[in-house]
Amino acid sequence: MNDTNPTPQDARSSGITYADSGVDTAAGDRAVELMKEAVAATHGPQVLGGIGAFAGLVDVSALKTYDRPLLASSTDGVGTKIAIARELDIHDTIGRDLVGMVVDDIIVVGAEPLAMTDYIACGTVVPERIADIVRGIAEGCRLAGCALVGGETAEHPGLMAPEDYDVAGAAVGVVEAADLLGPERVRPGDVVIGMDASGLHSNGYSLVRAVIAAAGLSLDTAVEDFGRTLGEELLEPTRIYTADLLAVLRDARTIGAVHALSHVTGGGLAANLARVIPRGLAARIDRSRWEPGAVFSRVAGWGAVPQLDLEGTLNMGIGMIALVDAGSADATLAVLSERGLGARVIGEVIGEDSLPVPGAALEHVVTGAKGVDGGAVLMAGQHAGWA
Repeated sequence: MNDTNPTPQDARSSGITYADSGVDTAAGDRAVELMKEAVAATHGPQVLGGIGAFAGLVDVSALKTYDRPLLASSTDGVGTKIAIARELDIHDTIGRDLVGMVVDDIIVVGAEPLAMTDYIACGTVVPERIADIVRGIAEGCRLAGCALVGGETAEHPGLMAPEDYDVAGAAVGVVEAADLLGPERVRPGDVVIGMDASGLHSNGYSLVRAVIAAAGLSLDTAVEDFGRTLGEELLEPTRIYTADLLAVLRDARTIGAVHALSHVTGGGLAANLARVIPRGLAARIDRSRWEPGAVFSRVAGWGAVPQLDLEGTLNMGIGMIALVDAGSADATLAVLSERGLGARVIGEVIGEDSLPVPGAALEHVVTGAKGVDGGAVLMAGQHAGWA
């Protein structure tokens, strides 16, 4: 008779181990040792404990000084930009991308990020690679003034290929209720300030990779317009705007000037700006007021990508937008300039009933983007040097 309840293998016998199944806990421990110093560098006195605890602890006693503190939270990933990092075997920039995608959603409501956690799933734990990713996350948190208080690395053999990995992160921040930014503050006459992106950031890489594949390009191809290789351009980290925008919100020259912010991520400039335009109002954007970086025109040319499709996918050189009281626009631009962040006025807010009917081929109106029942955004004009 078959034994349906076999006895456990003797501890000294050659049974199947966890390592045999593809999970190497020792490699995970090694990765933690390699990242500990970088993570600890993001901890101020408000962080209790250290790496290895079941939960990260942050002292929020400072919130007692708030009249009505609101917690803001955000979570995101990096998307298929990871495929570029994997091909080039460069992984620290991906961590900075992750932080930018998460904390810059929190600053949009005027909140200061307090703490962030990360999650890395992989086919096989390569300690040095995991440590590189987390070092990048820690550097991003340092740039944002945010503590990295916890994380998880999960090894998924059989579910993911050995070289595969994906990253996600979540952060929490705080804002005084009276200082909350959003559509309710936006008024006719507000100006739209666009802030420079560092490149493609972390959206639209499925399109970009398809274009590169169709054009038969190699990531080690030197591109004169970029002054570096294609791969280096594509891995340029997402700009982190949090510290710059907190400076604007707290500067004596600009307190109360910013009414709303919009992080230009998936869906492009118009769709994300429309999320913070209230019903009855519209933003009129003039493309001639800025010139997208060379990477955008190159992607368009290599793939014969229609401009409106490009705009609905990529940031087109503007990574963050501020809707600002017109009387404080110059002061806002001055603060950003002092911090080394390029910015300019790219449009204005008007009544939706004053919005001109699109006439030229590239004029179009975006409304109801991302499920938000709000106002409208008109894209008009053309970038210098674009047909």
